[in-house]
Amino acid sequence: MRLSDFDYALPEELIAQEPLEPRDAARLLVLDRARDRLVHKHVRELPELLRPGDLLVANRSRVLPARIRGRLRGGGTAEFLLLRRLAPGSWQALARPARRLRPGDRIMVNAQLRLRVTATFAEGVREIEAEADAGDPDAALLAAGSVPLPPYIHGWRGDPERYQTIFADTDGSAAAPTAGLHFTPNLLERLATAGVGLETLVLHVGLDTFRPITSADAAAHQMHREWYSLPAGLPAQIERTRADGGRVVAVGTTSVRALESWAATGTVEGWTDLFISPGHRFAVVDALLTNFHLPRSTLVVLVSAFAGRARILAAYAEAIRERYRFYSFGDAMLLL
Repeated sequence: MRLSDFDYALPEELIAQEPLEPRDAARLLVLDRARDRLVHKHVRELPELLRPGDLLVANRSRVLPARIRGRLRGGGTAEFLLLRRLAPGSWQALARPARRLRPGDRIMVNAQLRLRVTATFAEGVREIEAEADAGDPDAALLAAGSVPLPPYIHGWRGDPERYQTIFADTDGSAAAPTAGLHFTPNLLERLATAGVGLETLVLHVGLDTFRPITSADAAAHQMHREWYSLPAGLPAQIERTRADGGRVVAVGTTSVRALESWAATGTVEGWTDLFISPGHRFAVVDALLTNFHLPRSTLVVLVSAFAGRARILAAYAEAIRERYRFYSFGDAMLLL
């Protein structure tokens, strides 16, 4: 599985730098696999594109204020992106500049909060410990942080809540599950009126959102673990939906990974390092709503596994010709 097979060229001006308003105004490229055709729609048309009895499953994970900046005691600045909490006051984080940050180094975040590097790992990952003068060090750390936008978004100063989905109620992600950013309360009402169900689960987005695959053989890539949790009644609801002829429509690749991890293990809560690539047999997900993803990423490999690499690359080429907006604040695809 050559990594180069999942590459494509994107004009820089098509990388969306700000979200559209309202959220469901985004364009929607519909890929009908059975008919092998593409149709141009908008997200607000979802109630007409889905069927009564279908079940949407979205990720309700909320983005942490995970970007922490401070000053090294020896001079210079440091930045950390919190990836996951290991223990009270202890976190795994992506560090910059990683080469200068070694165990024992201390970083001043503010007058009451310091960080200490306790361990180093590959790919710029560090283990850090928060030291607060008073109170809960985790609360002090998150109070000092800001919502981390992807590095390809430059200069946006909008409301940080716009980088949260309307489902978000469970803190834990280092990035938004971006397919869910397109939903509005009005759209949810119209979907319910059309007979389309909605459930949520949790998968806390971690490191693989921020790094490309580096091995020439994509199959050699090792996913980092991410925490997922399905509510107790969701497995039975999925079974009823499919038994009644409805489709399970995953909202985003994170929902796909959580659902397929449950199907593979029978475990409704735990850590997953499932890497979905061509050849994967989907046991739960029948359709997928997703944004356009970076080339050479685990996410473009996942959607290629779902719809076929050639079809996905052809759809991306069509989206580029039609000037769709790409990535986190961009437009979406519906894979049926």
